[in-house]
Amino acid sequence: MFDSKIAFLLRDDLAAWQALNVTAFLMSGITAQCPDIIGEPYVDRDGIAYNPMARQPVIILSASARLLKTVHSRILTRGITASVYVEEMFSTGHDEANRAVFSRYSHEDARVVGIALCTDRKTVDKVTKGAGLHP
Repeated sequence: MFDSKIAFLLRDDLAAWQALNVTAFLMSGITAQCPDIIGEPYVDRDGIAYNPMARQPVIILSASARLLKTVHSRILTRGITASVYVEEMFSTGHDEANRAVFSRYSHEDARVVGIALCTDRKTVDKVTKGAGLHP
């Protein structure tokens, strides 16, 4: 059992490619925030080493745009550092452009399509309340 929990919350109307893209970007933010979640490298029977991955489970949830806005507010109210992906980032092609488009919105008018957080289990459960498992 882990003290922390990694959770992703994706808007429920995303195309499959969008959900996968958002998840990948958000995980990079979680890894940057919590590098201690990364375990040891994987090594196969032939001795070939592969990248280490998160050493704890990751839960992926689904929510309406309205619930995402609520979760975003809950996170901010509690002072939780999170990874956030806004809809306009789908139209950009690199990090600098992503950050530029992200900066055009406040937390109140951002069209959030994905949120990821890594914090204590109880807090994750509280802030993501109402979301269901991603299909």
